[in-house]
Amino acid sequence: TKKTSDPYIILKARDLIKLLARSIPAPQALKILNDDYHCDILKIGGLVRNKERFVKRRQRLIGPDGATLKALELLTQCYILVQGNTVSVMGSYKGIKQVRKVVLECMNNIHPVYNIKRLMIMRELEKDPKLQNESWDRFLPTFKKKNVQRKKPHQVMEEKQKSKTAEGGAAPAAKKKKTYTPFPPAQQPSKIDLQLESGEYFLSERERKAKKMAEKAKKSAEKTEEKRVKREMEFLPPSVLAAAQGTSSSESKPAKKDGNDNEKADVNRLVSKFAKSGKKRKPTFEDNTASFQSDSDPGVLFSSTKKEKKSKKAKK
Repeated sequence: TKKTSDPYIILKARDLIKLLARSIPAPQALKILNDDYHCDILKIGGLVRNKERFVKRRQRLIGPDGATLKALELLTQCYILVQGNTVSVMGSYKGIKQVRKVVLECMNNIHPVYNIKRLMIMRELEKDPKLQNESWDRFLPTFKKKNVQRKKPHQVMEEKQKSKTAEGGAAPAAKKKKTYTPFPPAQQPSKIDLQLESGEYFLSERERKAKKMAEKAKKSAEKTEEKRVKREMEFLPPSVLAAAQGTSSSESKPAKKDGNDNEKADVNRLVSKFAKSGKKRKPTFEDNTASFQSDSDPGVLFSSTKKEKKSKKAKK
């Protein structure tokens, strides 16, 4: 129109609408109308297939309490807003280019801290006028990606077995390798196929229930019979139990006889030992009591007193 002196303002207005649609505050979005400001909207939604992995990497870009994003804004002099599947950037061409590199590498599993460290060194090198026409590769760090494969459980077990064989243990049995077949395994029969084989498919619902109940009753009867037999076994004598277990009671009897013979041999050995010694045995408590009872017999005492009286009368 006649009022529009700069035709490029039409493109700036398009960028302003885009930024407002990406939830950027209006005061910040209006800065895009200045000639020094440019914008870019990076689509990061399709860079990572796994949803959980995508959320983790997006959070890594933001950092704890937005610290990583804030550091990136200070180093690149850009305004960055991470919203959904896009990253909106406002700033100079140089800053937008740096932010784009950091965001894309973050989505490719390279931590933004490495790039932030690189940007910090570059910022310090820019201050030195002597290094403006020189290469900065010798100052910038190079981070190589290391794919450290973790040991799987079967690898750990194989190493343990190898160490055992090295120490002198028995060699483990070699596993048989399965023969490769290009054909898939046979399909397992479905529930309907099993019912067709058994003939249950053609039964009515009532007959099926009756059949299941009969099978349950049969199983319960078998279990009750087993329990009853176990209870009865507790009250059987040991001889019957031994016979039931296949061990005859006659085998256990000779062992008892041998035990009795050994006891008799021990007694005879003790008797012969006392006979050889020839020493008189000391009177025991039982012998003393027996002699005392014989001495204190009332019949004997009464007869002895009568005789003494008769002999005294004859003397007189």
